[in-house]
Amino acid sequence: MRVHIATDHAAFDLKQYLVKELTALGHEVVDHGADAYDAQDDYPKFVLPAAEAVASDPGSLGIVLGGSGNGEQIAANKVKGVRAALAYNTVMARLAREHNDANVLSLGAACRAWRTRSRWRRSSSRPHSPTTRGTSGASRNSRTTRTPTAPEASAGRRHADAGAASAVV
Repeated sequence: MRVHIATDHAAFDLKQYLVKELTALGHEVVDHGADAYDAQDDYPKFVLPAAEAVASDPGSLGIVLGGSGNGEQIAANKVKGVRAALAYNTVMARLAREHNDANVLSLGAACRAWRTRSRWRRSSSRPHSPTTRGTSGASRNSRTTRTPTAPEASAGRRHADAGAASAVV
């Protein structure tokens, strides 16, 4: 599947990561920029051409990225034929695709889910609940759980966000 992707400086690293992952999964990725990190660039310059490419390329999908993903979604939705959805987790991404026929996914780099996803893929084949993250194997199997620390609970929430891009593609 062809996937058009674009970002400004706010999600440059996330875009690089997604391009690599989507290519490895066999998708044809068309990168609309940014090509290099520039703290002065702004998303419309990159997001609008990506959205226009999705609208003119039937069957393709798009991913637009930014700090929160809100502005990118708004900009992409200005293009006729684009149905952009902001999603921070796989549930919202799947619902947008299945029930709203979204053809562009907007993600915010602020959630940093992409880092959690790569760590989780290396660590196990199943997700960890926030109450067991960071505990030893023995306590994972016990009936008692401990209260997660704030970073662990946050990591558990971000873990749920990790597959948003792959849920749509």
